[in-house]
Amino acid sequence: MLLQTVEQVRRIFRIVAGFTLLLAGVVMLVTPGPGWVVILLGLGLLAAEFVWARRLMDRIKREGTRIKDTVLGKPESPRPEDPPRPPTESPASGDQIPS
Repeated sequence: MLLQTVEQVRRIFRIVAGFTLLLAGVVMLVTPGPGWVVILLGLGLLAAEFVWARRLMDRIKREGTRIKDTVLGKPESPRPEDPPRPPTESPASGDQIPS
């Protein structure tokens, strides 16, 4: 198999590196290591070549955002401003407050 163009070499590298990272990430899920980070890096490389990997990455991003919003709480939408209140008058320094 003779690779004639630089683009073919890049494509083969992305595919091999993506699957290697994906496999290493799965192994790291049961052994010490940053398994999810490595899996996401592998899927990122594979998403450049395969539609299934791109769809999986989009789903992971969507679900991650949903979980983050659930845990941290969604930012409150701005509510309409309350009508302005008239300023309250404070007693003058010499005046006494009735008790």
